[in-house]
Amino acid sequence: MTSALGPSWLDAQHLVESFGLIGLVVIVFAECGLLVGFFLPGDTLLFSAGVLVQRDTFHQPLWLIILLECVAAILGNQVGYEIGRRGGPAVFKRPDSRLFRPEYVERTSAFFERYGAAAIVLGRFVPVVRTFITVMAGASRMNYRTYTVYTVLGGALWAASVTLLGYFLGNVAFIADNIEILLLAGVAMSVVPILAQLLRKRGGSRLDRRD
Repeated sequence: MTSALGPSWLDAQHLVESFGLIGLVVIVFAECGLLVGFFLPGDTLLFSAGVLVQRDTFHQPLWLIILLECVAAILGNQVGYEIGRRGGPAVFKRPDSRLFRPEYVERTSAFFERYGAAAIVLGRFVPVVRTFITVMAGASRMNYRTYTVYTVLGGALWAASVTLLGYFLGNVAFIADNIEILLLAGVAMSVVPILAQLLRKRGGSRLDRRD
């Protein structure tokens, strides 16, 4: 259950077994709220936690793990929003930064602009985007109440669904080996209706102009 999108030393199962529940919560918080946490294996970490609980090698109640993961993800996003609101523009305008590569910002900005508030929920399931999108929301001064509603929904869905997926299906080798790819595929399927709606709106506006 090593992250498919990260280096081999970021083995999620090793992280869970080494740092326990506190480490799990801290890592989830860092990936969701701190820009420097973009490389952490959030998806495989949650998945591994569910697998290890099912195998009775992670001796914590499943409900407690999911609850704390949700809280960590939501609080992390609140911190990320504040980072973006207070210092986002200054951070993203540094072209010489080795950490905040332009492609990360461009990828997240395009995702955010295309899907709007729904991107806060969908972005939870996309590595790298998950970290940067909250900062982008703060930097763009997204309505805080709207942001909070969507980030609570997204945090709960992400933490609970991926952990439960590991708990119930973690012994299926294909799922365990491709969890991040499967989540990305799920996001792609989720945005198809949004894209279809946007295309219909554009088509309708063109017809109105012709008339």
